[in-house]
Amino acid sequence: MATVPRRSLIAIGVAAVIGVSACGGTASPPSSAAQGPWTWTDDRGKNVSLPQRPRRVVAQSGAAAALWDFGVRPVAVFGPHRLKDGGRDPEVGEVDITKVESIGNVWGEFNVEKYASLQPDLLVAGMYQKDTLWYVPEESAAAVDQIAPSVGVQLSGKPLVEIIEKYGRLAVALGADPEAAPVVEARNRFDAAGAALKTLAAAKPDLKVMIVTGTHESLYVAYLPDHPDIKYWGELGLNIVYPPRPTEREGGFWEMLSWENADKYEADVILVDARSQSMKIEEMARKPTWAMLPAVKAGQLYPWHAAERYSYLGYAKVMEELKANLEKSRDDVVR
Repeated sequence: MATVPRRSLIAIGVAAVIGVSACGGTASPPSSAAQGPWTWTDDRGKNVSLPQRPRRVVAQSGAAAALWDFGVRPVAVFGPHRLKDGGRDPEVGEVDITKVESIGNVWGEFNVEKYASLQPDLLVAGMYQKDTLWYVPEESAAAVDQIAPSVGVQLSGKPLVEIIEKYGRLAVALGADPEAAPVVEARNRFDAAGAALKTLAAAKPDLKVMIVTGTHESLYVAYLPDHPDIKYWGELGLNIVYPPRPTEREGGFWEMLSWENADKYEADVILVDARSQSMKIEEMARKPTWAMLPAVKAGQLYPWHAAERYSYLGYAKVMEELKANLEKSRDDVVR
């Protein structure tokens, strides 16, 4: 996901067996055989064809986190993965950052020389903008492409479950077992969390929820159709407050409001972007219009995990937390 926010603030987030290929998300059952041709057609329509299954995978942190939950272990990551105190950035999920190489930790940082030295077989990254690999700097894209083939997974404009399933199929194509106990458990947990959230939404139809992120200059209100997670929650029945389609200048995903106009929309609950580079709630509290919002006065502010990895485990945890927070929230704050 974009650093803050996804698109309009980019500057500021089956094992292949012999003779069998995995194309665009169709894959054969796992096999111990790693020899033989391997192919994959990504969401750019780009066909990757290799003499054997890729072993040395480098992935953007969000993609690495998703693949990790499905059983793939990248050799290196780029994008947010290490906090200033040395801890693991939430954007990299369960990835053990002590066991993977780092070739870049912030926007615009991608060490091409180190990437080449790792002798990668494949690079994997999500895509929010068409045909643009997330966190691969534009000025480095050509050089990166010459070192190893890449696979892009489209994130915007796709349903949440479809994105998760795409990463799952890619993981299987890279040798992961789709029936491994942790994967099955996570899938069941995701289904249960979704069902519980749907039940809550039906019990609290008047509970209005808004999702935002902020910078010191502006407040951004999430546009539901462009965010797979928010759209999914809307489909489950949550009453999401969101703006009309963003203008071309805003570039999609958000409506940009000056802080003077931060009270344009009201909600009982506000979910606030929890990414480390996003404006913190304590900082927002200094903005007079923010402080006057009903949800703020009621103390019904909870985190929105905007850069959650697209895996069953990742979103099971998100929905469990969201359900717990909404369950204790009043639905009469906005009158």
